[in-house]
This record gives sequence, C-alpha cells and structure tokens, in this order.
Amino acid sequence: ASSSRAHTIITIEFKQKEIIDKRPTEKLSVINLVDLAGSEKLSKTGASGDRMKEGCMINKSLTVLGIVISSLAKVSEGNKKVVVPYRDSALTRILSNALGGNSKTLMICALSPASNNYDETLSTLRYADQAKKIKNNAVVNESEQDKMIRQLKEENDRLKQVLSKMDLGSGAGLSQQIGVDAQTMEKFKEMEEQLKSNALLMQEYETVSYTHLT
Repeated sequence: ASSSRAHTIITIEFKQKEIIDKRPTEKLSVINLVDLAGSEKLSKTGASGDRMKEGCMINKSLTVLGIVISSLAKVSEGNKKVVVPYRDSALTRILSNALGGNSKTLMICALSPASNNYDETLSTLRYADQAKKIKNNAVVNESEQDKMIRQLKEENDRLKQVLSKMDLGSGAGLSQQIGVDAQTMEKFKEMEEQLKSNALLMQEYETVSYTHLT
C-alpha cells in the first residue's frame, strides 16, 4: 500500500474581471492551502526502507522551511543582508510568494498534549513564534496600466476638490477670503493643466489596458 505521509498543497487561482467607467479591469489572486506532514523521529516510529526515506525527506523539507521562516523573520526585523534559501527545497520554492512575497499568510499549528511528544510540540511552537515575526506588505495584484489609471483618477478627484474650493470663476470660496492675486491664479492654471495632462494619460493607459485584455 502507498503511504499518505506527504505535504499537500492545493493552489486556487482567482481572476476578477469587471467593467469600471466603461473600461475592463482585471485583478489576480492566488490561494495556497497547505497541509504539512509533521516531523517524526525514526527511533520513535521504527520506520525502515521506503518509509524511512520518506520520513527523512519530510524532515529535511521542514528543516529548510524553518530556516526560511527564520531568515524572513530577520529580514522583517531590519537585517536586509540575509539571503533567504527558498531554492533549498521544493516546498519552499512553491511557497516562496506565500511566505515572503505579496501575500497574507495564516498558520494553524497542531499540538499534542502527550509528554512523549514534547520535542515535536516545542519545535512546532518555535515555528509559529518565528512565523509571527514575518511582516509582509500585501497589495492588490493589478496591472501597471490599471494601477496608473486608478492613481491618476484619484489625483484628478483631489485636484477637482481643491479647485472647487478656490472657485475663482464666481469669486467665492478661497478667492473671496484672500483675493485673486497673481500667485493664486498661477496655481489655479497649474492645476487645470495637470487635470488635462492626467486626462490624456488616462486615455492612453485605457487604450493599452483594453488592447491587452481583449
């Protein structure tokens, strides 16, 4: 009979496509569901042959995972010179983005209250303690075109709010309080030019984004 002792990784990829302001946009997300096989002592299990080799490979990958987690914890603490050994194991290569990339990761640890499992329980808690120190800054996965369009739109909305407060055309708002001097008019013109420039850039990026998605 084949053994069930192995790490299990299920990867689910989500793509969100929607139309915003008559323009198609796309966001991507990947979820990794990982069930790690627990480490084991050969002296305790009495495994031999293929089962012994299997246990050794599992222990090796868990050791590398522990080193990767420890290295990422040091990076999060400010040590930028640490080299994270993702390539030392197939497990850590697959999970590199989930561990130290653009992601949020949740670890659930299974512990045993039995005294003869003290070493394994302590090792698992050390894993969890190191993993807690890793700090990732996850952001939305969107194309550069969509990101630039969103940022330009946000800047335009902000400029429009400022211009509406100045309201130089009707003489109300800020201009009524400080007067329409040359400096204020110059600032007003600069904002209007920026609005026009942003609008042209958005049109260009929208064309590129639409061509890419279709």
